[in-house]
Amino acid sequence: MHATSRLSAGVIAHDVATDRIALVHYAKRNWSPGPAWTVPGGKVDPDEEISHAAARELYEEAGLVARPSDLRLVHTLHAKEGWDGRGGFVLFVFAATEFTGELANVEPDKHLDVRWHPVADALPSPMFPTSKTAVRAYLDGGPAYSTHGFDPAPGQHEPARA
Repeated sequence: MHATSRLSAGVIAHDVATDRIALVHYAKRNWSPGPAWTVPGGKVDPDEEISHAAARELYEEAGLVARPSDLRLVHTLHAKEGWDGRGGFVLFVFAATEFTGELANVEPDKHLDVRWHPVADALPSPMFPTSKTAVRAYLDGGPAYSTHGFDPAPGQHEPARA
C-alpha cells in the first residue's frame, strides 16, 4: 500500500512596519512531544485551494484576515513523517504583508499564546522544525524548497547546492 502525502499550509504574517512576524505557541497535543512555536497554519481540506486554506488558517488561528490573492508562496517543505505518525506531508508556506484584523489567540483550547515576534530576535524555542526551516528561509531570502526527515542512502551524498 502506498500512502499519499498530505497537504498543509502556513502563513508568515509579516508586519513590515514594525518588522515582526506572527507566531502561535501550540499546547502539547496528542501528536506532539510538547508545546512548540509555529506559524499559523494547518491542513488543507479536500477540494480546497492551498492559498485559500492558508488564508483560512491564518484567520482561524490568529484572527488576521488576508486575501488568498495577496499571499505569496515563499517556501515548500516535504516532510517524510509528521509528528502524528500518519505519514509524510507537504507544507506550503506563504508570506502575508497585507492583512487586517488584530492578532489574537482565537483558539485558546489549542494554543498557549499568539504573539508578534521581532524579526531581529532569535526565533523562540522549541519551534516545530518545519516552521523554523520555512521562517529562516523566508527571512534569509531562500531556499524555496527543503525536506525534513529524509536521509541520503548509504554511500550517497546530497547534491551540491548552487
